[in-house]
Amino acid sequence: MHGLLVVDKAAGMTSHDVVARLRRIAQERSVGHLGTLDPMATGVLPLLLGRYTRLAQFFSAAEKSYSGTIRFGFATDTYDAEGEPAGPDSSPALALDAVKAAAARFRGEIEQTPPPFSAKKIEGTRAYKLARQGKPVELRPKTIAVSRFVIENVRGAEAEFSITLSAGGYVRSIAYEMGCALGCGAHLSRLRRTQSGVFTLADAHTLDELETAQGDAAALEKLCVHPRRLLAEMPAVSADEQALGKLRNGAQANLPEFSQAPQVKVFAGQRELVAIARRVVGTLFQPVVVLG
Repeated sequence: MHGLLVVDKAAGMTSHDVVARLRRIAQERSVGHLGTLDPMATGVLPLLLGRYTRLAQFFSAAEKSYSGTIRFGFATDTYDAEGEPAGPDSSPALALDAVKAAAARFRGEIEQTPPPFSAKKIEGTRAYKLARQGKPVELRPKTIAVSRFVIENVRGAEAEFSITLSAGGYVRSIAYEMGCALGCGAHLSRLRRTQSGVFTLADAHTLDELETAQGDAAALEKLCVHPRRLLAEMPAVSADEQALGKLRNGAQANLPEFSQAPQVKVFAGQRELVAIARRVVGTLFQPVVVLG
């Protein structure tokens, strides 16, 4: 089983839980996800299967979009609803304009410190492991880009929002910092990923839906994203047997590709993705990743 499936993750599951279940459904050991979703979160989780796991390196910079709810009044140690309250609930009555003004500070390029309960490593140890042990967690801030952050409405102590941010950004941290900015504490109470790169909820299937296709490779393949939609920034080119033979053996080959794109997707026919190739000069290409 080789391809990319988009799962609509349910709440309460870790991303690893989804990987384990998909391994059983697809009867394929090589499965990897493209961007962790916390157990509380739902929505778009793209997964690569089989030889397609070799493509993970090309998806690392994809932006992600979310909708969700920030609960004002108290922070938690995890910055979300699964954590322990950091203090009493002040139950603030916030004005929409005040929340929107606070949100404006978090648009564009910002410095963000990851949550202490995160998978970031500190001298080789995951931050969340240190946090669970009550040890100090000192994480360095990093620059992220928030291209969109809209407060949709405010009801009592809760604000509904939508956001698009760069890879590596934490919505939990933005919720926490919004609480600091407004002086009342806050945490992320609901989160749904609506898009990851080019993949949206329209591409996604629940695990229960995928279960119905278990053992039926043809049915599962129909649920995969069409290979020509992957890595849309790279042109797709169909190669003849001579060129495909060279690329499969790691050798350079000339391809009928006349743009200036530095990398291309090489196909045998319409669906079989054979390689990702790097332009050497003109129409001469060197394979970077060979899939088959």
